[in-house]
Amino acid sequence: MSASVSRPHPATLKTYLDLFKPRVMSLVVFTGLVGLWLAPGTISIWQAALAIVCIALNAGAAGAINMWYDADIDAIMERTAQRPIPAGHIRAETALYLGAGVSLASAILMALGVNWVAAGLLIIANLYYVFIYTMWLKRRTPQNIVIGGAAGAFPPMIGWAAVTGDVSWTSFMLFLLIFVWTPPHFWGLALYREGDYGKAGIPMMPNVAGRTSTRLQILIYAVLIVPVAVSPTLLGVTSWAYFWCALILSLALVGLSVQLYLKDSDLKARQLFGLSIGYLFLIFGLMMVFAITPVTFTWL
Repeated sequence: MSASVSRPHPATLKTYLDLFKPRVMSLVVFTGLVGLWLAPGTISIWQAALAIVCIALNAGAAGAINMWYDADIDAIMERTAQRPIPAGHIRAETALYLGAGVSLASAILMALGVNWVAAGLLIIANLYYVFIYTMWLKRRTPQNIVIGGAAGAFPPMIGWAAVTGDVSWTSFMLFLLIFVWTPPHFWGLALYREGDYGKAGIPMMPNVAGRTSTRLQILIYAVLIVPVAVSPTLLGVTSWAYFWCALILSLALVGLSVQLYLKDSDLKARQLFGLSIGYLFLIFGLMMVFAITPVTFTWL
């Protein structure tokens, strides 16, 4: 667990934005928006905007608490050493209080301004990321990002619930898509950052099970993505144009995973990590483009 560090430089607006992990937040917001867009029903434009803002704030707040708890290992790893707390721009306690306060505020706003189901899912996602992933799994098991990946898979389900007030098979499949995508995404990163994670004592899969086993598991998960990615069409949510686009993109991900499995290469691991980010944005973007009956917005 982290401890306070000195603050040689005053915190700026950028410091607080970095504390909320804006790159992660952008993906969370986008997938939440797609979940809302695909939901069959009607929602006011104001409620929709509030729901997306709450999803963004809640994800960022969970990220801030994560930075508070992980400040000690962030300082060791090259990839995270310049984060606001280890860099000395903000005190760890400030990150904790800010994260906890924004988490609570976003949940209350979602409950009062949208509905209680969406708020409940928002709270579960936040608590799961903070307590299950950050405090329990991350430093104890190489399955940390497999089990912990569920936290990042909630946003489209929350967006869906903001419109419908319930959870459906479609929203669950959107959840499952991100859940299955998470291991190859993060293990690709872990392969070429293996030494970094090793220094920090984080039991990522390459450090525990070895690179060969990790590459095989990446391939297995990449194959599992294929049927999940095309499922929105089979569930009647997207057109067949989406089906074929999703199939091609998913097979490209499988193809790169095969290459990585056949030849251990940091370059291939980097390419897989980069492709996986673009893949998720494209898949969810295509869902919006080829949605059969997108949500209806009203002004009231």
